[in-house]
Amino acid sequence: MAIGWYLAVSAIVFAIGAAGVITRRNPLLVLVCLELMLNAGNLALISFARMHGSQEGQVFALVVMVVAAAEVAVGLGIVVALYRNRVAVDVDELRELQG
Repeated sequence: MAIGWYLAVSAIVFAIGAAGVITRRNPLLVLVCLELMLNAGNLALISFARMHGSQEGQVFALVVMVVAAAEVAVGLGIVVALYRNRVAVDVDELRELQG
């Protein structure tokens, strides 16, 4: 398959994730949409690495996946703590996290 197909899928997935981040109000859905955006970037990195025949893009994609896993763990911990404290879980109403 040509690289254009991989990049088209990557662009579509990234656009879906960006639209979800902009329109959703639930923090869990925002985190899922951020993961979609990171996975779209990973797909583009891996497709470019495959096109050039090198392994650097795949290693970088692995590093991005590790950072994404850490981000989800921290974000999920914050959301669970907010649910336990019965704080409003609407992203627009979360003023508690501002310095």
